[in-house]
Amino acid sequence: MKQHKNSQQLNPNWAQLQQKLKSHGSRPPKSSELSDSELSKSVLGKRKERSDAESDDRRPNPLTPANSDFGLTDAIAMDCEMVGVAQGNKSALGRVTLVNKWGNVLYDEFVRPIDHVVDYRTQVSGIRPSDMRKAKDFCTVQKKVAELTKGRVLVGHALHNDLKALLLTHPKKDIRDTSEYLPLQKEGRRKALRHLAAELLGASIQNGEHCPIEDARAAMLLYMRNKKKWEKSVKDQIRFKQKQKKRKPKRKPVDNGALAVD
Repeated sequence: MKQHKNSQQLNPNWAQLQQKLKSHGSRPPKSSELSDSELSKSVLGKRKERSDAESDDRRPNPLTPANSDFGLTDAIAMDCEMVGVAQGNKSALGRVTLVNKWGNVLYDEFVRPIDHVVDYRTQVSGIRPSDMRKAKDFCTVQKKVAELTKGRVLVGHALHNDLKALLLTHPKKDIRDTSEYLPLQKEGRRKALRHLAAELLGASIQNGEHCPIEDARAAMLLYMRNKKKWEKSVKDQIRFKQKQKKRKPKRKPVDNGALAVD
């Protein structure tokens, strides 16, 4: 009973202050109560890390198609992946991909080589034995690729390898090879497609297993960004060759076999 009286006689202001102190101990300190170093770690540091992570996530992929147009265009990019046949050191076509100038896939098929596959080269090609179950025979793929690329500009990187694997040819005037175009080379030396994509497009490709869709898109984007100057250089080369053909050969002096007389 005595204790009850004492609690009743406490100053109301004192009881209110005790309640505030209790609540203060259960909440985190305000930023004004933190030291400068603590403030930078708890607020500014987190904000900086968050913004960097968010910027990476929100950064658009430059290889994403510009629109949803899947139609045939005047330029088509091609990329192929190879498997090993014979003793494993001979390359054969394992997959071929074609994209239009917007980067949309026109054709993407696994190919069953004529020879027996002894090395799928999965670490690079990305091709596995299970992919061969749905693969099309070589002749069918070859015919379709020839049909789609006929009369069109063919874009790619080191296209001679892809055409060789397909046993196809393409008019030289209609080939745009990103490994051959001088402005994309460094001091006359060819650059790998992954380096060109990283340096000029800000795209990361060929990290581990290759994706022919990404590779074809990267080659096409490199072409499209350089199209104006590239096409002008091709036209200039054609004109130069035509002028050379039109030039009449110089007449050689006629040797009639006459002997000089002193």
